[in-house]
Parts: sequence; C-alpha cells; structure tokens
Amino acid sequence: MDCTCMELALEGERLCKAGDCRTGVQFFEAAVNSGTDDLKTLSAIYSQLGNAYFYLQEFGKALEYHKHDLNLARTLGDRVGEAKASGNLGNTLKVLGKFDEAIVCCLRHLDLSRELKDRIGEARALYNLGNVYHAKGKHTGRSGNQDPGEFPPEVKDCLVKAAEYYEANLNIVQELGDRAAQGRACGNLGNTHYLLGNFSQAIIYHQERLAIAREFGDKAAERRAYSNLGNAHIFLGEFEVAAEHYRKTLQIAKQLGDKALEAQACYSLGNTYTLLKDYEKAIEFHMKHLKIAQELDDRVGEGRACWSLGNAHTALGRNEEAIRYASKHLEISKEIGDETGQVTAQMNLADLKTVLGISSSTDTDHRPNLHDQLDLGMYRRTGVSRRHSMERMELMKLTPDKKGELPPSHGGARPKIPKVQKSMTVASETIIPKSQSVETLSPEDDGFFDLLSKFQGRRIDEQRCSLVPGEKNGLEKSENKENEESKPKMASTPDSENFLDMIAGIQGSRMNDQRASLPQFPGLNSQAVINQYLRQRNVQDVPDDNFFEMLMRCQGARIDDQRSSLPHNRQAPTVPDEDFFSLIQKVQSSRLDGQRTCLPDNEDGLPVQPTPGKKKKK
Repeated sequence: MDCTCMELALEGERLCKAGDCRTGVQFFEAAVNSGTDDLKTLSAIYSQLGNAYFYLQEFGKALEYHKHDLNLARTLGDRVGEAKASGNLGNTLKVLGKFDEAIVCCLRHLDLSRELKDRIGEARALYNLGNVYHAKGKHTGRSGNQDPGEFPPEVKDCLVKAAEYYEANLNIVQELGDRAAQGRACGNLGNTHYLLGNFSQAIIYHQERLAIAREFGDKAAERRAYSNLGNAHIFLGEFEVAAEHYRKTLQIAKQLGDKALEAQACYSLGNTYTLLKDYEKAIEFHMKHLKIAQELDDRVGEGRACWSLGNAHTALGRNEEAIRYASKHLEISKEIGDETGQVTAQMNLADLKTVLGISSSTDTDHRPNLHDQLDLGMYRRTGVSRRHSMERMELMKLTPDKKGELPPSHGGARPKIPKVQKSMTVASETIIPKSQSVETLSPEDDGFFDLLSKFQGRRIDEQRCSLVPGEKNGLEKSENKENEESKPKMASTPDSENFLDMIAGIQGSRMNDQRASLPQFPGLNSQAVINQYLRQRNVQDVPDDNFFEMLMRCQGARIDDQRSSLPHNRQAPTVPDEDFFSLIQKVQSSRLDGQRTCLPDNEDGLPVQPTPGKKKKK
C-alpha cells in the first residue's frame, strides 16, 4: 500500500514514542525516500531521525540528520528550529568526543534562546554546556592518575566552567518550578564538585539529589545518589558512613534486579571494609563480587576481585591463599593486556614467595624489568642481576666454511653477501687466514656487476636537468637544439594519449575536491521549493559571524574523523568508579613502601654499592 511522506513520518513518530525506535527509524527513512515539498515536515523528520539514531547510539547518522536540520532551518530563517538543531548537534558532538565543536553549537543554542526570550531553551542550553565542559574535563583528566582535587589546571578550568553553567541552569529551573530538572542539576553539581575536590559541597548537592529522587520514586537516581555519597565520604576519611551508604546502594541494586550494579556495590563495600581493616567482611563482599563477575564474564572485574582478595588474605597471614589469588590476577592481567595489573601481580607473587621461603628457577621472572614495561618511580631498585641469557651466548663463526662462496646471479636477483664481509666491521680482533681474505672473481660475477652498474647509472640520470629553450643564453640554446636533433622523436600513440588523459583526470579531481556545493536535502522533491522560499523572504538574512564560526568548527571535524584513536580500555561492568579504585591502590601500596630501605650515602654523596658475599661491619 502506497503511503504519503506525512503518513510514514507520523507512524515513525508513534513507534519511537512507544519505545520501538528501530522500527520507527525504518518508517522515517521510508518517509525520506517518499519525498515531500513541505520543508517544515522535512525539518521535523530530520530532527526526529537524528534523535532516534542518537537513542540507538548510531551517532554518525544522528550527526548527519541534525546537520541537515540545522541547514534547513537556516535556509528557512527559522530561529526556533535553528536553536533546537544547534542544541541537538552539540549533544551529538559531545558524545563523539568533539568537545570544542560541541561548545560552539551549544553557545549558539544559548544565544538564540536568549534572543527569543525562551527560558526553557536557555535552561537546556546551560545544562548542555555544563555537560560538555564536564565531559571534556573528565576526558582530559583520564590521561593521568590524579585523584579528585589533584587535576592539572586545564582540567580544573573545564570543571569550574561546568559548575558555573550548572548553577545558572539550577537558578532558572528553580524559577520555573521544575523539580525533576533541579534533581538533575544537583546531581551533576555534586559530581563536578567531587572531581574538584570539594567533597563537603558535593555531599550537600548529592543529599538534595537524594531527596528529589525519593520524592519522585526514582530508584535508579536514588541508587546513584547513595553511591556518590559513599565516594565523597571515602575521600573525607569517614569510612563507616561510606559503608552505610554503600549498603543502601546494594539493597536498591537488588530491588532493581541488576547484577552488575549489585557487583559494583559489593566491590565498594569490600574496599571500604579493607580500609576499616575488617578483612573478614572485605573477603565476604569481594567473593560476592568475584562470583557475579564470573557470571557476567567480566574479566577486568574478576581480576580486580582477585587482586583485592589476595591483599585481604595477605593481611590475615593466609599467604597460600594470597598466592593463589595473585597467580589468578597475573593470569587475567596477561589475558586482557593490563600491564599495570601484571606488574602488581608479579611483585606480589615475588614478595609472597620470599615470605614463604619458596625458591624456584622462575622466581626472577616474577620481578619484571620496570623500565621496559612501566616507568613507576616508587618501584626503583638497585643491584639488578645480569640476565642469564647473556652468559649462555656463544660467539658466531666469523669465517665461512668454503672459500669464495659467492652464489651466481639468477635472473638479476641480488646475491647474498658472505658473513665474513658483514662481520669484518665488528670483529677487529679476529685473525682471518690470508688465503681466505682474498677472493677471486669468476666470470659468473660479471652479470652482477652489469646489474649493479645499471642501477647506479639511473642515479646519474636522475641528477641531470634538461634546459628549457628561451630561458638560457644563446650558447646553451644551440647546444640544446643539437641535443634535441640527435634524439629520436617520440611518436604519439593511443596508449600514451590515454595515459595522459588519466593523469589529467586524477589531477583535475583535486580541483573538484576544493569546490563548494549547495546543501542537498534528502527527501526534498524539488530544489525549486528552496529558491521559492528564498524569493519570498524580503529581508536579506545574512548569517552572522557566530554561525559561520560554528559551521567552520563542524567542518573542521572532518579532519579529526580521519585520525586514529588509542584503543579503548576494556569495559568492566562490575567495577564502579576508577577514582575509588585508585584510592584503594594508593592505600594498599603503602605496605610496599614500608618494606623498602635506602642505602647510606658515602662521603662523595653517592650510594654505597654492596659487596657480594660480605657483610658490612658496624
């Protein structure tokens, strides 16, 4: 049955509202293929398609249709549509990690909303700007291992701007009486102040977020608020309060029936009880986390659980159990390519075997060469033993077994040079018999030298330059003319003309790439409709500088699309927050620091090197 573009679009909208975005997208695409001359209908389809693709996490397609929506709104002079499209475009660019372009689009949304005196649109634009700066700060801060409050200035600047935009958004939604929007703003403000190290301020906002979540019965938001409160109390050293918040997080996760969230709460509780030195309870919760991680096939979470269990058993003096979990941690770290975890597991195994008095030929393999794997300043060691492989190395034979063993050339292939010629430059102390030092050339070697002279001759030809008539003096002209007369003239063949046509076509494509084309709107039946709209508008609406800047930023993203990015870290659905894990690592690493000793300095200020086999007299 044939359907009009409007009918297909309405059915797609109904399906998207019902939650079936995949089928809704198919109807919207069918509406675009059907085509229409109603530009407002086409703009609505672009917007709905962009939002549907964004929901389906197909961000490339979402970006494409939001750009179409923006260009069409500009063509129609629709300021409201342009503001909406700019906001949607900014959200999509933020998810794609193009933060600078996203900021420009969101600022455009904010300017247009203020120009139109649209308070709801202004609040949304401020909220989106806060999200972009917050995401940019977190993304930039991931390159280091800093804890919250210890980020570099460029990260702090982004987080401070995010807090400012969230505050402005909170003021407007409070005026509008939008409690749900207030809850979102308070939650984001709490997270931002947490990253800035303002933990007391973060707790105030998260408590407000918790109250609003209870007011709406939003269990998911309530669970997040309890988890964030626990994280903030951890950094304040209030471990008992943090444990109570994590317990409530675990209860809500069980009510929601989400095993991954349940594992995250168990992980946080296990680490909190480790900080409280209640290792029995820590082992209990880490075992629950390990079981769920194995059920969900989360190898990263399983490795973290084994690492934590090994530390807890070590604290209780159960070294055999600790060795078992440390070995499992090492195995998983090698499997997932976690170099930091691998180094940690290797050192834990070496320390545990030293305590138990276990000696084996593989003990040296458990202490890695940290300069080759990771540059960890706190793990510097002195007196690194010599590699055993160097002591087993044998000298190469420097003389050939046969004299003058030069293989003949076959088909112009490059002959292999005997080993004696390669090793003469490095073996100056080796004496070679005189009978072997002089080689006699056979007639078969003439082919090799002919081939060599042919290749060398090309280098000379490449360095010659041809004189162009009309640019030099008369003597050079005459010489050039004689040379040209002496050369055979190249005949023009169809093959040579085809080749030149191909080269011209390839070179000409470079000019085509630089040409600008008018925007094409898929689904528009006739381009004349656009021209008619432009003629009907009496006012010459010239885009301002802000719009051109936004377009240039968006077009500049094409270069970034061609850049390769570093591989993403493997996802760990059962591990909650990396910042919290870093804190636990820092606390646990103090055990190794307490076992280290520094060698005394001598009179010259240099460390004393211990003498093997002798003890220093007191």
